[in-house]
Amino acid sequence: MFRHPSLKTVRWRPLEGEGLEHLTIGPLHAGIRASSVLIGERGGRPYGVRYTIDCDAAWTVMSFSIETTDGRQLAMTSDGKGHWRDAGGTPLPAFDGCIDIDLAGTPFTNTLPIRRLGLKPEDGTAKLTMLFVPFDTFEPFPDGQNYTCLEDGRLYRYEAEDRSFTAELPVDEDGLVMDYPTLFKRL
Repeated sequence: MFRHPSLKTVRWRPLEGEGLEHLTIGPLHAGIRASSVLIGERGGRPYGVRYTIDCDAAWTVMSFSIETTDGRQLAMTSDGKGHWRDAGGTPLPAFDGCIDIDLAGTPFTNTLPIRRLGLKPEDGTAKLTMLFVPFDTFEPFPDGQNYTCLEDGRLYRYEAEDRSFTAELPVDEDGLVMDYPTLFKRL
């Protein structure tokens, strides 16, 4: 469960270009809800995005929705075991096995596998397939990612499966990313 009984708000800014994310996270029924608003740019194109992610008490994503200021939307639900459905309830087998999600443009979604897995340094590397949503197209796809705990509850290594990107992510007592080298800084 989320460590604090009340809401927590954090903000990040991108290290390149202009932008800001304002995230509020707190308890929801028997789980956690994260709601956020982002403004920024990706590939020279500006965006405004609002997202909501609902997790169970173990930080397993049960649903998420994303909406842009220009009207594009994406909403999906999960059974928590890696089976997804679209907003109309249609099964999406292309994402079978994806437990966690990764939304482009936010460091928050790194918290999801960090909290859900509760990795310790002796656990080694967790190899995951994420449901990745790029903000430019909103067309999700499976994406291989690896997480390793370097310092218990304090520092994790994120690595793209194809090894094209690696970052060491310091987190706070709630598992929220403090700084994301080359991409985001917590305010």
